Amino acid sequence: MTRNFSASLLAVAGVSFGLSAASLIAQTTKPDAAETAMVRAVDAEAPAAAALLEKIVNINSGTMNLPGVIAVKDVIMPRIEALGFKTRWVPMEAFDQRAGDLVAEHACPAGTGKCGKRILLIGHLDTVFELNSSFQKYSIVPGTEGKVATGPGVVDMKGGLVVMLSALNAMKVAGTLDKAEITIVLSGDEERHGDPTTVSRRDMIEAGKRSDVALEFENGSRIDGKDTVRTSRRSALTWTLESTGRTGHSSGVFNDNLGFGAIYELARILDQFRTQLREDGLTYNVGFVLGGATAGLNDTKTGGTANGKSNVVAPTALAQGDLRTLSNEQTARIEARMQAIVSDHLPKTGATIEFAEGYPAMVETDASKALVVKLNKINATLGFEPEGTVDPRLGGAGDIAFVAPYVPGLVGTGALGAGAHAEGETVFLDSLPKQSKRMALLMYRLSKP
Repeated sequence: MTRNFSASLLAVAGVSFGLSAASLIAQTTKPDAAETAMVRAVDAEAPAAAALLEKIVNINSGTMNLPGVIAVKDVIMPRIEALGFKTRWVPMEAFDQRAGDLVAEHACPAGTGKCGKRILLIGHLDTVFELNSSFQKYSIVPGTEGKVATGPGVVDMKGGLVVMLSALNAMKVAGTLDKAEITIVLSGDEERHGDPTTVSRRDMIEAGKRSDVALEFENGSRIDGKDTVRTSRRSALTWTLESTGRTGHSSGVFNDNLGFGAIYELARILDQFRTQLREDGLTYNVGFVLGGATAGLNDTKTGGTANGKSNVVAPTALAQGDLRTLSNEQTARIEARMQAIVSDHLPKTGATIEFAEGYPAMVETDASKALVVKLNKINATLGFEPEGTVDPRLGGAGDIAFVAPYVPGLVGTGALGAGAHAEGETVFLDSLPKQSKRMALLMYRLSKP
């Protein structure tokens, strides 16, 4: 049953709808026998799916807890193999101190490319919650009548792993998986990817080049009670700014001999970033600043140490921050403008900026918008309300952007919840079977020649 709602209200929240509820009603098709079987299979497996979620949430798999990431892999891999996939584990520890990737392939029995769209499923095994976090266990949120659960990574994205497995299992039960060509790539380091990405994302990129559509099973959003999906993601990268200057007694600051010192040079640059770079969809945060007689980063580059005296002109300073853009063109343009600002030094100072490798942007395309249309036809078939698309500025970066140049895709096809990356993260348990049904039917329809 399709319900009426106000699209304009959601547009204010950054949600848009490509089809009206009326037009979707007109396009509603009854589920065929296979689709009916898949829906029943999801419902039958719902208790087991919830139990699996609890099991893997209770395994700490913070990105840097390599044994924990591998332990989650050891739970997930046999379940994928039981569905008929050929799997392999690609370790990464030797070169970037990350756990590795799980790659699984389900071949088309009629031959490559003869089972409709070649589908790539993307996800990750790690979470942001490391072993030193106080947030470690799955539990039902009190007062929610068992409808909401909390735990580390419960929605980002262990709930997505459960949705993916449940959808594939439903296809297996209905016999539709046997006629599908699907590749799965689950990274072990999405929350803190290894460098260089040409290695750490090699298997994912190569799979993208061999695919026709990608579905990223990270968490989706429920805004004002309405389920949403995304067709784009912003980029995310970090930058490190270092400034230098002459040092001496503070009585000589600003004169022709000492000039302005490193901290004033750093402050000039950061303030010009603030005032000169602003534009739509762009953010650039300063995470921390260090400066003084000495200043240096720690081994993890999450902070550092500095010391000095109030009466000594500082010879060194540094800052680190991030940069998020709507497109890779915007990234290149803003980086060039930041470089120009950095190069315009105060007297007797110097400065450099370096941009670390990060996540590229995923830009919405006509092909990805067409996937939303197809998804909303499935929603109509299932009696669900249409899903809107969310402004990329309301979300973060992700692995699907690495394959975006080669294949259209949808983001947020996994579980729905709130508070991702924060202690107290939650999942709406009703979203597990709901999303599984959507994805099972979508993969089935995409697999039709």
